[in-house]
Amino acid sequence: MPKKAPEIVAAVDLGSNSFHMIVCSLHDGKLKIVDRLKEMVRLASGLDKNNVLNSATQARALACLERFGQRIRTIPHDSVRIVGTNTLRTAKNAGQFLVKAEKALNHPIHIISGIEEARLIYQGVAYTLGSNANLRLVIDIGGGSTEYIIGTGDTPQEKESLHMGCVSVSNTFFKDGRLSKEAFTQATLFAEQQLEPFEKKFQRKNWDEAIGASGSLRAIAKVLQVKNWSNNGITREGLEQLVSHLIQCKHVNELNFPDFDPERLPVFPGGVAIAYATFKSLKIEQMTVADGALREGLIQDLLGRIYDHDIRSATAQALAERYHTDKAHAARIKQTIAYMLEHSLDANAWANDENSRQFLDWAAELHEIGHDIAHSQYHKHSAYIIEHGDLAGFSRQDQVLLAAIIRSHRRKFSVSRFSDLPEPWHSYAPYLAIILRLAVLLRRNRHEDDLPGFTIKITKAKIDLQFPVLWLEQAPLTHADLIQEADYLKPAGFVLSFS
Repeated sequence: MPKKAPEIVAAVDLGSNSFHMIVCSLHDGKLKIVDRLKEMVRLASGLDKNNVLNSATQARALACLERFGQRIRTIPHDSVRIVGTNTLRTAKNAGQFLVKAEKALNHPIHIISGIEEARLIYQGVAYTLGSNANLRLVIDIGGGSTEYIIGTGDTPQEKESLHMGCVSVSNTFFKDGRLSKEAFTQATLFAEQQLEPFEKKFQRKNWDEAIGASGSLRAIAKVLQVKNWSNNGITREGLEQLVSHLIQCKHVNELNFPDFDPERLPVFPGGVAIAYATFKSLKIEQMTVADGALREGLIQDLLGRIYDHDIRSATAQALAERYHTDKAHAARIKQTIAYMLEHSLDANAWANDENSRQFLDWAAELHEIGHDIAHSQYHKHSAYIIEHGDLAGFSRQDQVLLAAIIRSHRRKFSVSRFSDLPEPWHSYAPYLAIILRLAVLLRRNRHEDDLPGFTIKITKAKIDLQFPVLWLEQAPLTHADLIQEADYLKPAGFVLSFS
């Protein structure tokens, strides 16, 4: 283990319906839950027709995060993972909200894709249920999206995230809590339409057991048990009885289920419609409901990072193989980057940041994947794949940062490319890109020969390289490349000198 493991770890899931937090103690690699918090914020209800998150919903969410923040504010950043899901993926003003939310929590928030959300949900379920050889269909009905995953043991194999959730479907088809048979039929049809392209992938013959993993499905299972409509999780027959009861009511307030959380009532019909459509479309007869979900998956992912099994590194390696990169060349560039970071970079914070080193390693591995598309402007193709791909373990912010570094590793250098990155990356990333540029330049001939011992000093906007006497005279191509590199960096305000 490369570094001492923390004693406390935490994960926060900023869902479209509820915000969840889990805090665990960690001893000898074993977790013990010490605190759980959950508040129903209904973030998705705050989106207007232009996908702008309204101020009242933001205020409600921030008040919740202030309370969460009190619990985790002093825990080190590397021991906490916080993610935003569908609504924060969708909201046009999510960036402005995140600034305030991060201040409330005193931790960075990462937005994850629907596919990454599906992967983490599966990890949470697998951790809760333990490993077995069965093929599991895992379904999570969130506030703004619904995830479908097939996997075995700890490994998800098929993943999809559909843009429908209990909040969005309830707001669309059951406005102000009004119920009717026609509304439920339309809501079910809508959900079936979303599922239609994926029916074949998730149909009954492709899995052994169905598992639900969300508040909506837990609420449905509880109602079915209380009403004696099912004594074994959620059954198709029990769902039919629930639907029959629901469409006989004119408003959600008439449902009157014992011990039912009144905060969930407004979004319950949408969850039932999605569940009913899913059972019909995928031919599900029975589903058990697990406690594990996204936040437990986040904790497992965090443990991977703590114990040096970061899924992002495996993803980078798989992507490099998929796009047939030159592994030996990438290894030489990584070696050169490591040399520069260890030799005479003085006290630059970015050079001594473990995360900086990680991103530079991934950039070295992936900077040439665009060659598989076209040699001309390959760095642009590489950056596009990184920014827009479904990369397991990477948040959107991770991908944007990595893409910016890779996009900037050759030719024109523009600091404006980093201007929208959050701190510290807004400050760090230009230097990381310059380090990558210099490593690629010095290894341009792709020879196995070792580079001579050299020093590099970076002070603010000045980069100074010192090579052994006469070496540059004996390496005229490298000398010419360095002259050109100085010209590339100059418009961006950097001065490159070498001798």
